[in-house]
Amino acid sequence: MAMQEQAIAWRQAGEEVGLVPTMGALHAGHDSLVTRARRENQRVIVSIFVNPAQFGPNEDFARYPRPFEADRARLEALGVDAIFHPPVDQIYPPAFKTRVEAGPLGEVLEGKSRPGHFNGVLTVVLKLFLLTQPKRAYFGQKDFQQLVLVRQMVRDFALPIRIVAVPTVREPDGLAISSRNAYLAPAEREAAPAIYRALDVAAKGFGGGLADPVELEDTVRHLLEGTPGVAIDYVAVVDEITLRRPARTGPGNVLAVAVKLGTIRLIDNVVLGAERL
Repeated sequence: MAMQEQAIAWRQAGEEVGLVPTMGALHAGHDSLVTRARRENQRVIVSIFVNPAQFGPNEDFARYPRPFEADRARLEALGVDAIFHPPVDQIYPPAFKTRVEAGPLGEVLEGKSRPGHFNGVLTVVLKLFLLTQPKRAYFGQKDFQQLVLVRQMVRDFALPIRIVAVPTVREPDGLAISSRNAYLAPAEREAAPAIYRALDVAAKGFGGGLADPVELEDTVRHLLEGTPGVAIDYVAVVDEITLRRPARTGPGNVLAVAVKLGTIRLIDNVVLGAERL
C-alpha cells in the first residue's frame, strides 16, 4: 500500500513517525494529540477511519459523523504530513480472516457493556500500526481502557512502538470533549457537566485521604443519581494496569464512569493523584 511504502521510506531516512488514530469528526481533543505528535516526531500521520468492527449491532455506526473535508482542512492547518483515509475494503478486504482478541481486560467496564468492542479496536489499531510504521502512537486519556488494552497488545506482541497518553481536553464547564457531544439535546447538554463534577468531587476526596474505592464510587454514584436525565452504566475505581478494583485506592488508580443521557452514551475518568496515565 502507498501509505505503508511512504511510512517505511520515512523511517529508512531516519525520520521518526508519530501516528494519531482517529475516526474523524475532529475536535480540540484531536488537536491536542496532533500537536503533541508534531512536537515529538519528524513526521505525523493522522488516520481517519470509522471502524465498523468496533460498533455493536445497535450502535451508531451508520450515523457516526464523517465530515472528511472539514477534517482535512483542520489537519492541513495543523501541519500533518499525511492523512490516511482508507476505504473499508482496504482495511478489511473480502479475504480478511484474522482478528485480535482483547482477552479478559476487554470484557470489563466498556467491554461488558459493549461485547466485542475491543476486539474490533485492537484489530484495526494493529493494522494501522503495520501500515503507518509509527515510532509513537497517540491516544486520549478519556478512552483509558482502550489505552490500557493497546499498551497490553504492544507488550504482548513486542511491537517497537511507544504509546503516548494525552490528557483529556474539556469544555469550560468540564465536559470531556467528544464527537458524540453534538448528539446531545439542549437539556442533556445542560446536565452533562455533572459527570466531571462528580468525578472531581471524588478526586478531591481522594486527595483529602479517602482511600476506600467503594466510598469513592458511591460519592460519584450519589451525585449522578441526583442529576435528572442521567442513567448510570457503571462507576468504578480500577487499577490502571489490571482494571481490577484495588483493596485500597492509590495514586495512579483510575475512577471511571459511563452514563447515558437520553440515547447518548458518554464516558469519562480521572486518574487519582496524577494528571495522566
